[in-house]
Order: sequence, then C-alpha cells, then structure tokens
Amino acid sequence: MKRLLVIVCLGCIVFSCRSKKAVVTTKRPRPVIERAEKKGVEVKVEGKKEEEAPTKVYASATEKYIDVYKEIAQNEMRLYDIPASITIAQGILESGSGNGRLSIKANNHFGIKCHDWTGAKIYHDDDKAQECFRKYKDAKYSFRDHSLFLTQRKRYAGLFKLRKEDYKGWARGLRAAGYATDRKYPQKLISLIERYQLYKYDEEVLGADYVKLEVPEKENAITYTVVKGDTLYSISKRYNTTVKELQKINGLKDNTLSIGQELQIK
Repeated sequence: MKRLLVIVCLGCIVFSCRSKKAVVTTKRPRPVIERAEKKGVEVKVEGKKEEEAPTKVYASATEKYIDVYKEIAQNEMRLYDIPASITIAQGILESGSGNGRLSIKANNHFGIKCHDWTGAKIYHDDDKAQECFRKYKDAKYSFRDHSLFLTQRKRYAGLFKLRKEDYKGWARGLRAAGYATDRKYPQKLISLIERYQLYKYDEEVLGADYVKLEVPEKENAITYTVVKGDTLYSISKRYNTTVKELQKINGLKDNTLSIGQELQIK
C-alpha cells in the first residue's frame, strides 16, 4: 500500500513540472526577426517623407544659364534701365554660357578688367598675356558691375536714350560705343535674344508699358555711325528720308544723338 502511495505521489510531481514548463514556453517574447521587420517598415516610411525634389534638367548649358541668371538681369533692368535681354545675351556670349574660365574661377561673366579695381583679382590671357580681371565672391556682383560700367561711362550715354524694348538698337549701340571690336557682335547678341526669346524678360519687367517694336532686318540695310556735328535732320537730308522715319526705325524718343551711335537708315 505504501509502495502504491509513493508511485502516485511521484506521478503528481512529474505532471506538475511538465505543466510549469508549458506555461514558461507560452510566455516567450516575440521573435527578434519580427521586431526587425517592423523596424524596417518604419524606416521605409520615414524615407518617403524625406524624399528630395527631382533635379531640373536642361536641354543645353545656355538654357540653364538663362534660367539661373534671368532674375538677376531683370532686377538690374529695374534699377539701371538696361534691357534684361541685352544683359543675359552679353553674359552668354562673354562667359560661354557660364563655362568660361573667368566665370568659373572668378564669377566674372562680362570680362571686366581691373582698371581701378581694389578687390580680388585673376590673371587671364586676353588681348595681351596675363591681363588683370576682376574677381567676385558671387556672380550677382559681376552683373552689378556690368550695370555700373555702362551707366557711369559717357560713351554709353546714347544707349539710354533708346527704348528699353529696342534690343536691336542696344546691340548695335554697344558695338558703336566701343564695347566690342567684333563687327558681328550686334548680330550675335540679336541672334541669341531671338533664338531664346530673351525679349520676354524685358516684357515681364515693363508690363503694360512694353511696346513691341517692329524693326525687321532687311537685306542690304544701310547703317550710319554718328560723328561730331551730326543731327537727325542733317542725316535725314543726306539719305533722303525724314527725321520721324529715323526716329521710328531706331526707336528714338527725341532728336538727341551721341558720337559713335549707330543708326539704321533703312
């Protein structure tokens, strides 16, 4: 009887141990893999929130240049009355659409030389070897210096008597005043302005005051460079036309002329 009682007690003890083991097993924590998967999902969601805007793609370096600097040129137009179309076209031409050495190394987009400059400098081969050019911290200062260069020199005074819509007159006038020695400089500027429709930036600045000038380029067109003593009346008599016609063709507001100014006769 005692032996039977011992066997029963042992059986109860074994059963009790097994039950406790089963309970411990059910309380095991969730697998580490499952937690890692949940963490991975959270990281992915955060990544979507911080997604960057796509980079703008341009068809050419010139189109990128226009997009980057158009607002600076328009601001200079508001302050100094220089057509934005002219400023942008000159910048494209002088800086190689921003890829020239002076524009990359010195933020100098208009090839302005040192003269009485006291700021940073860079040396570059131009008409002569290792000429001194101005160096800027930011390209916007180069645009400002371009505006000051034109407004503070008397030889460019005739340009500011032209209408701001008259980009063709400005292009011819720059060359006539000595800005460039290249005989094709005006045509190069005009070609850039018309190819990339840069005149629309002038229109944005002028708004309701913008007047489109119809001055078509004609084959065998006659041009005349103003010399000392010339007047619109004397020039009109020389070419058998009228003062009003000369004013209309060249976008002139009055009869004032400046030496070196280039007029289109017909």
